[in-house]
Amino acid sequence: MAIEPDLQNFIGFLMESVRRLQGNAFRASLASLELIRRLRAAGACCGQPFSVRVQLQNQSLRVHWNEKEFAFAPTGLVEQSVIDQLRDYLRKSTESIDPEILTQRNEAMVRHLHETRVRTERELGELQLTLQNRQAELQISIRQAETDPLTMLPNRRAFDERLGQAFRYTMRQRSSPLSLVMLDLDYFKSINDEHGHQFGDVYLNKMAHILRSVIREDVDCAFRFGGDEFAIIIHAHFSTACEKARQVILKMDGKVSVGIATIDQGTPDDLTLDSFIHQADSALYDAKHRAVVIKCNSGDSQICGVHCEMKESHA
Repeated sequence: MAIEPDLQNFIGFLMESVRRLQGNAFRASLASLELIRRLRAAGACCGQPFSVRVQLQNQSLRVHWNEKEFAFAPTGLVEQSVIDQLRDYLRKSTESIDPEILTQRNEAMVRHLHETRVRTERELGELQLTLQNRQAELQISIRQAETDPLTMLPNRRAFDERLGQAFRYTMRQRSSPLSLVMLDLDYFKSINDEHGHQFGDVYLNKMAHILRSVIREDVDCAFRFGGDEFAIIIHAHFSTACEKARQVILKMDGKVSVGIATIDQGTPDDLTLDSFIHQADSALYDAKHRAVVIKCNSGDSQICGVHCEMKESHA
């Protein structure tokens, strides 16, 4: 029942069936009003195919659709021949060849398909917008989870992920070197104790600002582990990393210890990520506790100052 004439034709068949089956026409008339209301609410006459089924059971005429059942009217005792005649009557009534009805039915179905397409496109657009908003919210949450709230540098969680990616790529491709610079602020506890935590926060932000200033944006990346510990991932040879570290030390008045490890074409294939980090960390430990002056092996830059040795560790 795609259009209104289909529904009216079906109700007409039911009323004719009640008459032939010796049912109560008055009760059937009242029932037809409720049946029309329910069928329209279920989707009849909306321009799309809508199937109903009529069943004669226990002297009762019943209508079924979408797993729903409606008791239309009681009937009397009838012979099988009458039932066969009604079945043939229903089949012929639904095979209408009236051009006007066929035209109405086609137009209604075309209109329904158009409305369905427009509604579907709108719903898809709304879903796409919702998905984009959720993705944006997720990205914000990830950035917040991977950002140190004081310095706004990426934190240890971000460091682990990005260093792992850079390490695997460099070991696989060997097309460019990778340097890991570990940094530690000297005397930071004394600074906090003497000047207070607010001054210490300013000092940490100064370090973060300097780290950002010496690296290449969107190529290298600086991190804060927490406390007075920092790191830089630099896609360059040791000599470049050495120069970057020298700039940091000078801008921080020599109160920084640094350790560097570099992957290049001479790095053994069996190097692990943990070993790479350990070598840079060991170089930092030596610099923190030896307080001597050395030269970078890759150039003539000299790092000096109290507790500011920079020791190279080739991975």
